[in-house]
Amino acid sequence: MNTRCPRLPAVPRFRRGFFAYLPILGLLFVAGAGCSIKQYALRGAADALSGPGGGLASDDDPELVRSAAPFGLKTMEQLAESLPDHRPVRLALASGFTQYAYAFVNEDADRLADKNINQAQVQYLRARRLYLRGRDYALAGLEIAHPGTRASLRSTDRAAWATTLAQMTVEDVPYLYWCAASWALAISTGKDVPQLIAELPTVEQIIARAFALDPDWDEGALHEFYVTFDASRSEREGGGPARAKEHVDRAQALCKGRKLGSILSYAEGVLVQQQKKAEFAALLQKVVDTDVYRDDPDWKRVRLANIIARERARWLLSKLSDLFAE
Repeated sequence: MNTRCPRLPAVPRFRRGFFAYLPILGLLFVAGAGCSIKQYALRGAADALSGPGGGLASDDDPELVRSAAPFGLKTMEQLAESLPDHRPVRLALASGFTQYAYAFVNEDADRLADKNINQAQVQYLRARRLYLRGRDYALAGLEIAHPGTRASLRSTDRAAWATTLAQMTVEDVPYLYWCAASWALAISTGKDVPQLIAELPTVEQIIARAFALDPDWDEGALHEFYVTFDASRSEREGGGPARAKEHVDRAQALCKGRKLGSILSYAEGVLVQQQKKAEFAALLQKVVDTDVYRDDPDWKRVRLANIIARERARWLLSKLSDLFAE
């Protein structure tokens, strides 16, 4: 299959508040607390940190999030180490590391590539390691519910993949999504790493299983994934520009036009490839002109992701001469 795998379509959502509940952590290390009490407190903190939260998703300051998120991620890693059977904290870590790497480290690398390719490669390598850390947490979450998943999906045995993925249920879709998303992004930063490129068929099977279970999950997140994935595949392989357009239209319908990431991904993945400069510029200008600060609760819930998408759109508009032949 075509091994090109550009940027993942879904701009990070930051649904989980990494540090909103940090005061709870003071309860975890009270001197003299019994083992069972400490485990209860640890589990309560893990539940709070990994549950749905809008603290980061609605933030309007990406730099503040960039600075604060690593502390929350490291805190959750400590909790995960103490709670080997806690699935939700592993899902939060999978999404958290993937989103952090995508929004900040990978973005920095893209912008550095125009100025200093060697420095950019350092950042791409760091992003890859963070993506793979996120993937491993997603695999760990799947492993808890379905023992043997990690070994199966890391193998080259396609029959084993099929058997393992057939066991998955709708409850596993978030873990499958973040596993595929982080893995695909790692591959996109390692196009010179044959071992990673060879793992792309595994990613394809994982995301296909998630799509079969719940195609409209999370207001079209899986369709967002396929916007770029299908743009990188030929029609013979099941992709192509027409399929990517179907997915972006469906993603926009499901989110009621509130999430800008899939529009940006379609412009980058399809319109640049087709050298449709006017259409590309018009679509990105639409992203830039969107009021991402409106008070509507549904818009506020995805504010940070939209701010990040809008800033990338501005940067891409400044590079039209580099992206399109005159």
